[in-house]
This record gives sequence, structure tokens and C-alpha cells, in this order.
Amino acid sequence: MNSSTAINSLTTGLSIKISRSNGRVHSANITGINHQKGVVMVEWVENAATKGKEVDFGELIRLNADLFEYMNSLDQTEVLPLKENVDIQKKNSRQTISRIPAPPAFSQRSYSLRRSVQTKPTALQQVCETEEESLPPALAKVSFPNGSARRKSTVVQQMEKMKSKRETDKAKNTEMRAKRAKECDVKWEFQKMIEDFRDSLEYTPLSFSDPSEDHRICVCVRKRPLNKKEIAKKEIDVITIPEKGLLLVHEPKQKVDLTKYLDNQTFRFDYSFDDSATNEMVYRFTARPLVQKIFEGSMATCFAYGQTGSGKTHTMGGDFCGKSQNSSKGIYAFAARDVFMLLSQPRYSILGLEPYVSFFEIYNGKVFDLLNKKAKLRVLEDSKQQVQVVGLQERQVASADDVIKVIDIGSACRTSGQTFANSSSSRSHAILQIVLRRRGKLHGKFSLVDLAGNERGADVCSSDRQTLVEGAEINRSLLALKECIRALGQNQTHTPFRMSKLTQVLRDSFIGENSRTCMIAMISPGINSCEYTLNTLRYADRVKELNETSNGSNSDSSDKEDMEVGEESTAMDEDTVLSNQMTSFYDAMSCVSELEEKVVEEFHEMIQRGMQVLKMVEQPSYDLQSVVTRVKEVLMEAVALQENVKSLESAIVAEEKASSHLKNRRR
Repeated sequence: MNSSTAINSLTTGLSIKISRSNGRVHSANITGINHQKGVVMVEWVENAATKGKEVDFGELIRLNADLFEYMNSLDQTEVLPLKENVDIQKKNSRQTISRIPAPPAFSQRSYSLRRSVQTKPTALQQVCETEEESLPPALAKVSFPNGSARRKSTVVQQMEKMKSKRETDKAKNTEMRAKRAKECDVKWEFQKMIEDFRDSLEYTPLSFSDPSEDHRICVCVRKRPLNKKEIAKKEIDVITIPEKGLLLVHEPKQKVDLTKYLDNQTFRFDYSFDDSATNEMVYRFTARPLVQKIFEGSMATCFAYGQTGSGKTHTMGGDFCGKSQNSSKGIYAFAARDVFMLLSQPRYSILGLEPYVSFFEIYNGKVFDLLNKKAKLRVLEDSKQQVQVVGLQERQVASADDVIKVIDIGSACRTSGQTFANSSSSRSHAILQIVLRRRGKLHGKFSLVDLAGNERGADVCSSDRQTLVEGAEINRSLLALKECIRALGQNQTHTPFRMSKLTQVLRDSFIGENSRTCMIAMISPGINSCEYTLNTLRYADRVKELNETSNGSNSDSSDKEDMEVGEESTAMDEDTVLSNQMTSFYDAMSCVSELEEKVVEEFHEMIQRGMQVLKMVEQPSYDLQSVVTRVKEVLMEAVALQENVKSLESAIVAEEKASSHLKNRRR
């Protein structure tokens, strides 16, 4: 084979085989030839990106031996004298099969070339059309560009399509790079503003040596670190915590004239934990003071509240390592250890207190026992107006390790789902209760609540019914929880605990002078979560209303007091008063839930009666009259059930209408 002649015949756009560093062989297009270096430059498209490399002549000949052999045979034919060349081609045209051997590995795919092989104009042009019919199928699509009045071959058309696609991909990549560069410039500009602002602050962060304070309602906030996904997106941190009770949110904004600036919003809470705080430090200032209170006969509650993916389950349940959770490093486990530590002290050991643990969840307004295979529970009031969770399983525990085992069992059964922010989001409120009983009577109770992630209505209004109902139920229960805590803090005579199943179950934690509550608001620090973070902080701020204490002075003027009252009433109007569309949707959703429970219960009872009748007729001898009577009763129940099913269908239609009105309003 005359390799130098074949290499001289190479042209740009020709498709050849190349070998990658990992040994994979695929086709690529020649974009340039450098005879001095002895290499060819090639390009190919991979994953919507154009890539290229240099291939030396030796490797090119080794991988494309069949192609060079064919091109060499064409060149040898062309150098013959004109008369002999024509005679040979006429002789070949009379044969039914061409004498050009078909390369065994020269397949259709390997010869989907960008450009046809070019030859010098000879008398072969008049004969090649006849010879093309006798070529093997792999070579049937080869076209000779010097032919006159010929249409473009398939190879040329494919080459033009790939060239057009390559240019389009390049334009898209250029546009994407420009967009990313612009975003990076904007983020860098805001990052510089935030850093300059932080340089002007004095930092006195919270430490283990600081004393803990006694609050009837303790409201604190915890900032989590940036996660891997946020770091990969190059998000910037917009949360600053300079001291123990102060938190700043640097909200990026833009004026009408496109001038960028920061809106630095200030929030004050009892405690503020930065991204370096551990679960143990958070527990020391939040839930640990409440453990002492339940030994004194109090009803204590600790909530973890925040956006989906802000770290609530991490704080309450324990550290995550991949998908597995270390339950011994969460507030649940820390509280259990302190309970058994206090039980071993002489002043409490003489009381004869017995610890019990229960673990259940509230999902879509229904209560399920996480320690009893998610058995459905009923919440009822007894004659003394005490709320009882009927069928809830309480387990007596002897050590903190027993409590951790209970936590592992319950956490594995908890309901989760996928949301816009988290692929495995907790969609239910999980409640772990540590109960102290003395001679069978309730002495104290500590309820540790991992709330479901709050959602904006705009994020779920376009979802399916299940997600919409989930989000609406979660938001309604969170609104009811806030109102109950506010009523507790203001010593109001009426506590609206019947607004949701969550507050109904926790009724004893909101009523009475011995009630203690702690809320831990979890926030995400990324710039893309700024709006959700502000919603969480405003919710927590209105729980305790720390505006007066944040002013640092009691000698406010009457005008300022009136202004604060006006601002508070406006906030109440915006946050607590539901719109007509939202109220109608909640009412329709509640009606569907009630009718659903009623239909299921009646259907279950009817099936049970029917099974009893079947058992009667299976006996060797039975009372026929009694069977007829039982069957009539079952049929009457079926008629009543049918009416309830119709009512349920009407309620579902009403809920869909209310949902559509809600979606249209939010759009």
C-alpha cells in the first residue's frame, strides 16, 4: 500500500476512525492536515459538545487500513494510460460483480463520511455510473463530486446536516457561557457588597460557656451551611449572625436604573446559631431547659420549623451520613439521655416516675402510629375535655438506648416525598413524646416535634391534587400552631387548638401556666433560598413578637407605639386572615376528608356484617329467617353508604373548583 499517496488524498471533512485514551474507537471529521508534524486535526460531537484532538499518520493508517486500501486502489487505476484505463473499466463494467474487494470491516456506519473521495477528471467519469451498481452495499453510497449534473449524495447531505448542527451547538454553548459569566459577575458583585458589610461588624458569637435563660416561649434560629448542590452552583451566603440574638439577611435587590444594592434586614431572637453550631450546642440552649420542667410537672414542647431542606430532621433526629441517620446525635437522643440522668438523681428517684415513649405522625390531617405499623389513630375528647389519641401505643423504656431504638423504628416508617427543593422531603409532622407517669397518672410530658417543610402556595399550585392537599394541610397546621403559641404567650383566654389536628393533639402543651414552648426556626443560607428564608424568619418573629425588646428602650413615644400597632395589624391582615378563595379551599378539603373517613368506616362495617352472614350460612344448620334479616340490614347499610358516596363525589367536585379558583388567583 502506498500510504503517502493515500495521505495526500485526504481532505478536510472526511470521516475517519480514531482511538480515544480509554481505548474506545469512533468516527470523527478531519478539520486540518499538518504534513510537517505528520498529524491530522479531527473533531467530533459528544454530549452536545464539540471536541477535537490530533492524530498522527501512523495511528491514522493503522485504524483506517481498509479506507486507505480502497483509496490507494483508486489512485493506481488513475495513473494508467488513458486507453488501457478505459479498456479495463469497460471490461469491469461487463462483469456482474466488481473486482474491487469489499473490506470486511468497512461497514455502513464506518463509511458515513462527511465528504466523498475526490479523484482527478479522467475517462473514468463515464464508466463509474455503471460500476456503481455493481459495488458492494457498503460502497454504494460513495459519490464522485466531479460528475456532471449529479445530485448530492447522502454522505454530502449528512455532512451538511452535521456541520449545521455543530454550528448550532457552538452558538448555544457560547450563549450559555455568556449567561453563566453574567450570573457569576452579578453574584460576585453582591458577594463583594456582603463582605464589605461584614467587615464593618463586630462578632460575639454564642458559645457553650454562655448561660441559658429561662423563657416560657423560646424562639431561636439556626443557619445551616451551604450544601454540595449550592456550592456547585456557586451560590453565595446571604445570612450573617454577628451575636447570639441577632441575625442579618442581605437580600439582593435592583433599582429601576439597574443599580444593584443590598437590603440588610435585621431580626432578633432569643438565640441565633450560625453554621458552625453543632446539634449539641443547639440542644443546650433550646430543649435542655425544658427537660427539667417536665420533672416539675410541666408540659413542654419543642418544634423544629423551616423550609424544605433546611435541616429540621437533621437537628431533631441526628446527623446524616449519606441516606443513613445517626439517631444518637439529635435532640431526640440528647433529651432522652438527660431524662434518665435526672431519673437517677435522689430527689427524683424517690418520686417513682416511670418513663414512656410514643412516636406518631400527622399526615394530611390523619394520625398514624409509627410504632405500630402506621396504624391509623383517632383523636377524641373525653368527658373532661382532655384530648385522647385512641389506640396510640406507649412503650415503657429503661434507658436512652431504648429510646434511640424507638426513634430508628419510627423514622423508617415516616412519610416522605419529592418537592421542588428536596428529593426526600418529610411530608408529615413527626411527634416523639416522652411521658413521665407516677402511679399510672400523668406527671409531665415532653413533645418533640419535627414539622413538615413549609411550602409557598406558588410552588404547589400547579401540582397534582395529592401535592396540593399536602401543602395546604401543612400550611394550615402551621398557621394554627402559630396562633396557639401567640395565645399562650399573650395569656389569652381562648386558644384555637381545634384549627388543625396538630394543635388538637398538642392541646395540653398550650393550656395551663406550666406550659413551656421552644421553637427552632431552620433557615437555608443560599441566595436562591432568600425568599423562603425571609418567610421563615417572619413567621418566627411573629410567634413571640420581639419588636419591642429589639428596640432596647421602654420610653417610646405614643406615635411610635401607634405606628407599631399599625404595622402589626397590617402584618396580621397579610398573614393570618385567609382570603376567601383559600378559606373555601380549606373548607372543601375538610369536607372531603370527613366524608372519606365516614365512607371508609361505613364500608368496613358493612363488609364485617357481610362476613358474619357468610359464616352463618357455612354452618351445617342455620336459621334461615335470621340470615334473611341480616342480609336486609346489610342492604340497608349499602343504600346509606351509596348516599354518602354521592356526597363524597360532590365534595370532590367542590374541592376541584376551589382549587382551580386558587390557582387562577395565584397566577
